[in-house]
Amino acid sequence: MSDTTPSAAPEDTTAGRRAWLVLGGLHLLNGTAPLSATDPVVLVELGAPVEQDFPSNTVVLRWDRLGALELAVRTVDGTRRHSAKARGEELFPGMLVGGALREAVTAVTGLPAGPLVPLFYVTADGDRAHVHSQIRFLAEDACFIRITPEPVATADVETLGWLADAVRLHGESFLFLNNHQRYYRKCFQGQELEYKYTLAPPVDVWTLTVELYQDLLNGRLPGYIMEYRDEYQAWDYLNHLFEVTGPTDAELGYASFIPTTDGKHLLKRKWYAQDTFDRRESHTYGLDLADDGGFERHITEELKVEAVRLPSFRRVRYDVNFESVRTGHVYGIFFDHCSLVEAREVTLNQCELEYLRSRVAVEPDPDEVLAEMDEIAVRLESFLRARGLDAERGFYSKRTFLKDAVAARPELARKVGR
Repeated sequence: MSDTTPSAAPEDTTAGRRAWLVLGGLHLLNGTAPLSATDPVVLVELGAPVEQDFPSNTVVLRWDRLGALELAVRTVDGTRRHSAKARGEELFPGMLVGGALREAVTAVTGLPAGPLVPLFYVTADGDRAHVHSQIRFLAEDACFIRITPEPVATADVETLGWLADAVRLHGESFLFLNNHQRYYRKCFQGQELEYKYTLAPPVDVWTLTVELYQDLLNGRLPGYIMEYRDEYQAWDYLNHLFEVTGPTDAELGYASFIPTTDGKHLLKRKWYAQDTFDRRESHTYGLDLADDGGFERHITEELKVEAVRLPSFRRVRYDVNFESVRTGHVYGIFFDHCSLVEAREVTLNQCELEYLRSRVAVEPDPDEVLAEMDEIAVRLESFLRARGLDAERGFYSKRTFLKDAVAARPELARKVGR
């Protein structure tokens, strides 16, 4: 897991900027008690911001990279103060309050330290500052995302003039911020945005995935980090795909039934007349169907469309997921190998770049997705060319691949109701 600043970071733009880690009671995030004047707050100024751009969206702090720290402990109203020293890795050993932090808080409150956690990351540039709320906290690190749409005054940071508003903002979005991996939004709702690169066999999709993963970990795509705790995925599944041909042009596309581990099926539906960058899509889980005519009945009776069944195929796919620290938009690069169930020698190898989701509490900018996808595509194409692979951006779909396979080998054709 990498921190926010990649090892091959661009030219430093953080000179003159300041950043603080803010620790305090868990109740300020989960709302089990209101903010009180006597609550202890620990303000820890860092040596420098970990993010390059201001403002940024996503910040990941690794405890073992913070070094020696000065802990400025105070009550919210400032009537009692204390200071102590600790190293970053000593703050929360095993996610529990470390000795130095516990003693410093007790010195201010006179009470045993309750559940203390990372609350906020505050970063300042000149007279402007932004607040990032903690959304994930683990023994090795914590992840924060920005909650202030507009900057707050830097002069208020050390006096905690921003704290009440930050607690309020977090509380207003508790459903979004306090639930595991529910802190995502989707720009272009109901659409898939994707570039495809079709690769001539033989293709070692595993090695390509690992090499790309290592490039990203080593900061070869400045401004991006691995998606927090979800950076790599492996998939292997069947697709029973039907080309939807009518009854109107608005229904054109496909419906694909994908077996799931509970014995049921996921229905993936896409609408498009021809292969293109953006396609309307939907996913329906939990369909209790069998390949005994059940797919065909669902097509005709439930979806009420006309369709041609195409050859079933198996898809082996390896995903690398990463996000922009500036915008919070999350992207995936996938390498896959598809082979027909009834003719395994008929294969398709592709690399895909797709916008996945946005980890943001503030309103996202959809235009930034398009700009970032173009930026990532240029880097990806360089990666492919360096390995002698086709780096031409395209949209060649699985539906078209299957239709081409049937055109070349008509005996593979299947029909609804067959």
